[in-house]
Amino acid sequence: MYLQKLTLLNFKNYPEAELEFHPEVNCFVGHNGAGKTNLLDAIHYLSLCKSYFNPVDSQQIRYEQDYFMLQGVFEKQELQETIYCGLKRNQKKQFKRNKKDYTRLADHIGQFPLVMISPYDISLVIEGSEERRKFIDNVISQTDNKYLDTLILYNKNLTNRNSLLRRFAETGQYDTDLLSIYDQQLIVTGTEIYQKRKTFLEIFTPIFDEHYRYLSGEAEQVTLQYNSQLNNESYQVGLARNFQKDRLLQRTGFGIHKDELEFSIHGYPLKKFGSQGQQKSFLIALKLAQYSYLTQIKSFKPLLLLDDIFDKLDDLRIKKLMEMVVHDNFGQIFITDTNRERVEKVFNEIAREIKVFKVDKGAVEGGHLKNIEVFNA
Repeated sequence: MYLQKLTLLNFKNYPEAELEFHPEVNCFVGHNGAGKTNLLDAIHYLSLCKSYFNPVDSQQIRYEQDYFMLQGVFEKQELQETIYCGLKRNQKKQFKRNKKDYTRLADHIGQFPLVMISPYDISLVIEGSEERRKFIDNVISQTDNKYLDTLILYNKNLTNRNSLLRRFAETGQYDTDLLSIYDQQLIVTGTEIYQKRKTFLEIFTPIFDEHYRYLSGEAEQVTLQYNSQLNNESYQVGLARNFQKDRLLQRTGFGIHKDELEFSIHGYPLKKFGSQGQQKSFLIALKLAQYSYLTQIKSFKPLLLLDDIFDKLDDLRIKKLMEMVVHDNFGQIFITDTNRERVEKVFNEIAREIKVFKVDKGAVEGGHLKNIEVFNA
């Protein structure tokens, strides 16, 4: 699978742009703030129905405009697919596949899988466990559309149970029958999510280990550890044991919404003991493992988006990373960087062509590549 063409209208800082891509490596170069990352985000939007960086759809509309439009032409399994997204202020977002509206956006997730590596990924290391659960859920959702439905239902049930606990505290009246219904719903959906997360990480962790060993030259020992309350007791037992504490705190303290994915290096928390370079290598290995996992499950290659990844990596790790992504079973790649010479030097050293687009203040020009006609956006 690869993206042939991308069209933008009033998206972020772009009045309009149309780009045609090479099926292998494409690079956006330009100063900070020029709009390089916004092009990656447009691709992410078409694949996953949302921005990678900002959950508020209306904030993707260019300043003082009333709407934005994105369109991508993909080649997938020798068929051409056109994906359209449009949003007008104060209206519902519209997604179409080959001119047909989706009735549910969830049906689009996983059809055009994608992995994004960005400096913003540091939140996976430094922020709370919710960020790491989102990572797990994002990967599984791209391979199992029923998982997303189950997760939505679980969160709805959890909200209902927490509301009931607050009502108990406010009124002093306890509706044990209604509580029992919410408990049973959490048990069913939560147990299913736990089993899928556990199975996913059993497959995913060895893939991650392999990628990190390659990037680091086997110089460091890192681990992923999936911690869940359900590792030690069943949902039903855990909810019953925790009930008095739940009443006191007015929220549910047992369940998969408390799951944690712990990152460590040499047996110590990565957040506290990992250098910036080690943390970045860890995150890159995590995302490349996501890519390999999706390829394995989907039987075709997702898109790979690399945003400003050269910063804080030494030359050896940069070269190893680029060798890996261009030679080791990766498909179409999009890269951003401020330094054109650095990008060209890296790919010259590994004897790989790239198509380069120069980005400046919401405008794109260039499309330089050996043996390929220059493209002017």
